[in-house]
Amino acid sequence: MPDDTFSVGDQVQVYLDSKFWKSEGWYPGTVIQVDPYSGHRSFIWVELDTYVIDIQGGKASVLSVLNPKNIRKNE
Repeated sequence: MPDDTFSVGDQVQVYLDSKFWKSEGWYPGTVIQVDPYSGHRSFIWVELDTYVIDIQGGKASVLSVLNPKNIRKNE
């Protein structure tokens, strides 16, 4: 089970799905903000170590992650 407690500065990996991103896989980054969403979840804002390209060709380096299965701490 993933550790669902994240703090600003944590080194993490974010999973990007091929439904939205050209290159599916895990990408390293750093947590830059945590915004509560509900009693059980938060939006985890991550600045990726590299730019990623979405399926429409746009570039992004900062993403929000809501689903805890799509983020994990670096060991």
